[in-house]
Amino acid sequence: MSIIFILIPIALVFVAIGIGVFFWAVNNEQFEDLDRQASNILFEEKKEDDEQ
Repeated sequence: MSIIFILIPIALVFVAIGIGVFFWAVNNEQFEDLDRQASNILFEEKKEDDEQ
């Protein structure tokens, strides 16, 4: 039973870190252009070395 007094504060620290990282990402505009990144994975870029 005493382990719960250790695990609950550790879990709260992890939650606080996760919320902090989320708000950091929102404030640094990490979620602004999600459509461009979604389409970039579908199409390959042409490299200049491949001009044959």
